[in-house]
Amino acid sequence: MTASRRPPSRQRQTTEADETNETDESEQLQPEECDPDELVRTADGELIHEETGLVVEEDQIDPGPEWRAFDHSERQEKSRVGSPMTQTMHDKGLTTNIDWQNKDARGNALSSEKRSQMERLRTWQERIRSQDVGERNLKLALSEIDRMASASGVPDSVREVAAVIYRRALDEDLIRGRSIEGVATAALHAACRQEAIPRSLDEITRVSRVDRREIGRAYRYISGELGLELQPIDPQQYLPRFSSDLDLSDLTQQKAEEILEQTTAEGLHAGKSPTGFAGAAVYLAGMLCNDKRTQEEVAAVADVTVVTIRNRYKEQLEAISEAAEA
Repeated sequence: MTASRRPPSRQRQTTEADETNETDESEQLQPEECDPDELVRTADGELIHEETGLVVEEDQIDPGPEWRAFDHSERQEKSRVGSPMTQTMHDKGLTTNIDWQNKDARGNALSSEKRSQMERLRTWQERIRSQDVGERNLKLALSEIDRMASASGVPDSVREVAAVIYRRALDEDLIRGRSIEGVATAALHAACRQEAIPRSLDEITRVSRVDRREIGRAYRYISGELGLELQPIDPQQYLPRFSSDLDLSDLTQQKAEEILEQTTAEGLHAGKSPTGFAGAAVYLAGMLCNDKRTQEEVAAVADVTVVTIRNRYKEQLEAISEAAEA
């Protein structure tokens, strides 16, 4: 007597039918036919079709590190990458650099023979890094920009912008017939204006190795040829620095901002030195807020003459008085 086989349940038959249908759909569906909105990226890096489970992309290369870190300090300790690319170096920091210290990996001093060998390697390394004339030009200009930026105390973002401007001028062959120092200084001045860093032309000239007239000519030339859309300097950019140097109160600084807003809205600053105009507003605000500074002190901070402070503050006071009477 043979035992009768139990027929499968309806639920199991339905499940097997669904799996067969999904398999057929996934086999019929091609990766290029998938809707991008229905694709999901898994934690393993695979790109799958959410409805059918079709794997569109797999075996992805993980560019991340093989280690894990749970805070910033641990991430910095385990990191083995070098410094990022920068425009302030002529090779963008991609070439190798041989240390000047004659020590091995353990910190021990090298022998005389090894020191001579390392000195020859350094010499050839410097020659390889700057082979043609353009690279030597760029190397000299970027080192000059870095020196002037350090002396004037501008941030690293300004150095990057100045390096980009000089690279553009070099590519456009705007350096021909002009000194490298003059164009480099003009690029730094243009970067300060573009990044809204309050540095006057006189302040840039003091840290440069060329005179003011040459810097002005080079600045006007490269800004026009490169199409640099530089806005006029706003006198309010100098207020925080002047207020800090003169140790003014917050009330005085706020009053100086109000004076500048009112007078610049009337166009009183047109054709005038922004540093002198800002210094006059600081002097006038100190008088009105009983936090007075002498004209000599304000003129020294603003790097203008006492006559400029006196004339500008009288114009501002007259404009404010007329607006109050109206």
